[in-house]
Amino acid sequence: MRYYIYLLISKRLNGYITYVGYTNNIKKRLNLHNSSKGAKFTKGSIWKVIFQKKFSTRSIAMREEYKLKKNSKLRNHLKNEYLKKYENSNVVTL
Repeated sequence: MRYYIYLLISKRLNGYITYVGYTNNIKKRLNLHNSSKGAKFTKGSIWKVIFQKKFSTRSIAMREEYKLKKNSKLRNHLKNEYLKKYENSNVVTL
């Protein structure tokens, strides 16, 4: 079975926020987050996957998820790259 880590983005009043998680089914997990049945932090917001990476085992995915959660510099870089890509086309609708 394959496991994934993912980075979500959502628009809030004063900007954008991100959330990091791991799963074996990204599409299903995103639907749970967007229907307020995912993590407590993600309830009430519309989320979009902006980064994902595949791993062969759950333990490796969990270890990499932890690293990404703690690495705010990388999270901000990924967020800014995403926003820069869509900023000019006004497609950043979430």
